[in-house]
Amino acid sequence: MSDLLRAPAELKYAEELDWLESIDDGPKPFAWRLSPKMVRLFVLGSEPSDGLDREISQKWFGDRSFVERSIVTLASDRGLLLIGDPGTGKSWLAELLSAAISRNSTLVVQGTAGTTEDHIKYSWNVSMVIAKGQSRESMIPSPIMTAMESGAIGRFEELTRSTSDVQDALISILSEKYISVPELDSDNIVFAKPGFSVIATANSRDRGVNDLSSALKRRFNFVRIPVMTNKKSEAEIVRFRTEELLRRHQIELDVPPTLLDVLLQSFADLRASAAAAGSDDEKLESALSTAEQIGVLEDAILHSNFFGERALTAHTLASSLVGSLARREPEDLAILNKYLHGVVEPRSKEEGGSWPEFLEGGRDAIATLS
Repeated sequence: MSDLLRAPAELKYAEELDWLESIDDGPKPFAWRLSPKMVRLFVLGSEPSDGLDREISQKWFGDRSFVERSIVTLASDRGLLLIGDPGTGKSWLAELLSAAISRNSTLVVQGTAGTTEDHIKYSWNVSMVIAKGQSRESMIPSPIMTAMESGAIGRFEELTRSTSDVQDALISILSEKYISVPELDSDNIVFAKPGFSVIATANSRDRGVNDLSSALKRRFNFVRIPVMTNKKSEAEIVRFRTEELLRRHQIELDVPPTLLDVLLQSFADLRASAAAAGSDDEKLESALSTAEQIGVLEDAILHSNFFGERALTAHTLASSLVGSLARREPEDLAILNKYLHGVVEPRSKEEGGSWPEFLEGGRDAIATLS
C-alpha cells in the first residue's frame, strides 16, 4: 500500500477487517462479509465494554444513530442517501460501509452534469463490437452493474449533480433490481444478486441544481449528516486526521495542542458570524466544515515542514486560514478582516497566548492578498 497515493478503506484497514471477519459469529444479511454489529464496530471503533482482544480504531466521528440507521437501510431492499453540507464526511462514511459490507468500496459513479445513463448501466467496447458484434464480452458494465452482478454495494457520489435522465435510470435499477440490455437477443437481462444496494450522497447546498423526483426519493432512506458542532468531537476528528497526515507524509513536526484549540475556536467564531449574517454577501463562501478545518491545518503543517522551522506557529496557521477561506475577493477578505479586528484583536489583548501571533499572521496574509 505504500506505493498508493490513497488506498481505499478495504486495503487501508485490511488487517482489521480480516480479524473482525475471523471472530464474527453474528447473523449476516445476504452475502455481507461482516454482521451489522461488526460493521458498526469497524466504523465507530471499539470500546472496553466490547471485550475484544485488540482495539479497533474509530474511523468516522459522528452520532452513532446515523451509522446504525445507514446499516439497517442497507440490510433492507432500499437505497441509502447520505445528505449534508460539504465536508461532513458523507463520502467517507459511504466508503467505510462499502468496505465493511462488500470489501469493495471502489464501485463508484461520480455525479456531474456530464454523467450519462451509460455511466450507471453499461457501454460498449467499440473495437470488439466491430470485430465480433455486440455480446456480453463486448459490453462494458458500469460500477453499478458490477455491484448488481456481484451482490455488492454500489456508490453514487453527488447524486443531485446529475441530470433528471440519469436519475430516472436509477429509479428502475432500485425498483426492479435488474438492467435490460435490448441490444442483445439473448442473455439480455442483468439481475441483481442478494446484497446489492446503492449508497448515494447529495450536497444539501445543491438544492435547485437537479432536485430529486418524488419517485426517486421513495427509493431511498434519507440520513442527514449535520455539520459537526460539538467541540470535543470535532477536536477528536482534527487530531485523528493530523496524526494520519503526519504519518502519511513521514513528517516529524510539533503541533502544539494550544494551536489546535485556536483553530477550533476560530472556526466556531466564523460559524457563529455566518449564522448571524443577514445575507449571503456577509458570509464566507466556505461551508466552514470540519474537512475544511483539516485542510487549513494540513496547509499550515506542510508549509511549516518545507518552508518554516519544522514547528507549527500561530502565524503560519493564521496565514493558512486566510489563504484557504478567502475564495472571493474582496468579499471574503473583508469578512476575515472584520473577524480579526472585531474578535481576535480583543481576545489577544485579554487572553494572550497564541492569539497575538495569530492576529499578526492573519493581518499579514490579508495585506498580501489585498
